[in-house]
Amino acid sequence: MNIKEIAKTSGVSVATVSRVLNHPETVAPKTREKVLAIINELGYKPNWFARGLNFNKTDTIGLLIPSIQNPAYMEVAEGVEYIANSKGYTTLLCITEEDVEKERRYIQTLIDRRIDGIILVSSLLEDSDIQEIKKQNTAEVLIGENKGNSKIPIVRIDCFGAAHKAVKHLLNCGHRKIAMVYGSTPIMENNLKIKGYKLALKEAGFPINEDYLVEDENTIEGGYIAARKLLGLGDDRPDAIFATSDLLAFGVMDAIRDSNLSIAEDVAVMGFDNIRVSNLMVPKLTTVDKPLYRMGISGARLLLDVIESEDGIAMSEIILQAKLKIRKSCGHKERIKEIF
Repeated sequence: MNIKEIAKTSGVSVATVSRVLNHPETVAPKTREKVLAIINELGYKPNWFARGLNFNKTDTIGLLIPSIQNPAYMEVAEGVEYIANSKGYTTLLCITEEDVEKERRYIQTLIDRRIDGIILVSSLLEDSDIQEIKKQNTAEVLIGENKGNSKIPIVRIDCFGAAHKAVKHLLNCGHRKIAMVYGSTPIMENNLKIKGYKLALKEAGFPINEDYLVEDENTIEGGYIAARKLLGLGDDRPDAIFATSDLLAFGVMDAIRDSNLSIAEDVAVMGFDNIRVSNLMVPKLTTVDKPLYRMGISGARLLLDVIESEDGIAMSEIILQAKLKIRKSCGHKERIKEIF
């Protein structure tokens, strides 16, 4: 079924059918109703994507995230989808698997399909890649830290400040041998968290023990492997471990249990993200509450502002507040009260 057959059956021209579909207000009511009745009767489905190409707008956006195995990224995606859907946009989800070449291929595919804009989450792209997207007149927004210096609308949190607060809390709980387990990705975010960790220790007068900084993949398994290394340090074993993601923290907790040690009493644990299941751990995980869903919402709103503005919008940076979610895994005493 195509538009020509609709026109023939309705006894009108192809141009009239086109106007009914695209500009119904320009067609006489009697003719419009007749054509719409035939369309419904024959079950004709317009090719809205092709229609969008004619109007240089497809009402479609691309969302690139590193992984669907990390619940943090899925919470961001939920926020993006909520706003996009409420505004009549379709979201195409692409999983980059933290592979910059795959990320580049996805972007080119999306641009070739004339999507209206792209949201990049924890992107590995270089400045040159960002500039190339701009040259092709495709709206773009970054959620997470900017790897380069490109002027791109961005939504992020203060990773440095959040990590600094997290380590200060562990210090206030009485812990002195504080280690850090960080993922190999996302690179920019973790570099800032490391700086925040080091500053908190420096301000408290403690030296930086490089043996206490352990990197592994950003997974539960990675957290387990890294924690086992730290727990094998004998007398130098840390009494607290700060993990740069909740997934890593879950692995750390497993390693503590498998070492016949007690979480909180023997080794405190601090996570980062506050994904939904962190409150279901035993003991419940103290973590940095990263506003993941709100980051997705803010990123989608920002992208649609860029798309729907005739001249685009100036460089915009939205920094959302991250707070501590103090639970049981950090070994805090009831008398300690902190508000961030």
